[in-house]
Amino acid sequence: MAGELAFEQPLVELRKKIDELKQFGQEKGIDFSDEISRLEERYAQLQSEIYNNVSPAQKMHLARHHQRPTTLDLVPHIFTDFIELHGDRMFGDDLAIVGGLARLNGEPVTVIGHQRGKDTKDNIARFFGSPHPEGYRKAQRLMKQAEKFGRPIITFIDTKGAYPGNTAEERGQSEAIARSMLEMAMLKVPVICIVIGEGGSGGAIAVGLGNRVLMLENAIYSVISPNGAASILWKDASKADQAAEAMKITAPDLLDFKIIEEVIEEPQGGAHRDYEATALAIKDALERHLGELSVLDAQALIADRYEKFRRIGLYASEAGLPNS
Repeated sequence: MAGELAFEQPLVELRKKIDELKQFGQEKGIDFSDEISRLEERYAQLQSEIYNNVSPAQKMHLARHHQRPTTLDLVPHIFTDFIELHGDRMFGDDLAIVGGLARLNGEPVTVIGHQRGKDTKDNIARFFGSPHPEGYRKAQRLMKQAEKFGRPIITFIDTKGAYPGNTAEERGQSEAIARSMLEMAMLKVPVICIVIGEGGSGGAIAVGLGNRVLMLENAIYSVISPNGAASILWKDASKADQAAEAMKITAPDLLDFKIIEEVIEEPQGGAHRDYEATALAIKDALERHLGELSVLDAQALIADRYEKFRRIGLYASEAGLPNS
């Protein structure tokens, strides 16, 4: 096991005991097969208990796991012939958002996604997956290109939020996010968005206005990060776990609220355990939802997208009349 989180430590310790017993038996020529079998059975039981009862706070840590697959990790397992395109034709190329052309089962699509770094140097270059305005403008350019040529658009969401520094504000961060949302709302091609890690605030929704929004099982999606919420509520960002428990940010919660359409199952222990299995589950969901959307014409796709987001926040009054 690699990169274990705190709640996984009982599994780590039990696996260590099993490995030590196996090694000792080999060295001394003693048969511990019965003991090892019982420990392996206990390990499987404990594994099931832990991973079938993951709390929202624990899911937050899984969503932020440093080995969790990124957009560029998943793309080769889902698509073929991926060609990355760069730049916004206005300022520069923001490495926090990647995108380009690809094929899904032979059919051309446009792929866009947030991209975190894989090490410290890469994270600095990609601003830890927090885009500047030029990143969102690059996404808009690729979306309009996809619309021109009738290609479905698939976005991968994985960011704590848009870059909050002076350089981003000076170049029009809020306008870039708002413009991206406006452009997505009016696209005449199918749009499917998948939250693969952390979907944070406007930085996420800027590429999240799809006909279908899907989430990986251990991903989170929220208007503000649990750390930010804790800072506001309790003036203490270290209470992020407590905030995560209260905020209803997990995939099952959002499915209940009808904010997303599907929860995509991850390998046991999290997506970082098996990139290929995670990608294949995403591909299966994409095929199904694209099949449903492919029968809609341009105006129906726009109306479908409008109705999806218009329904969010709908509630019933005591008189039984719908409100929003």
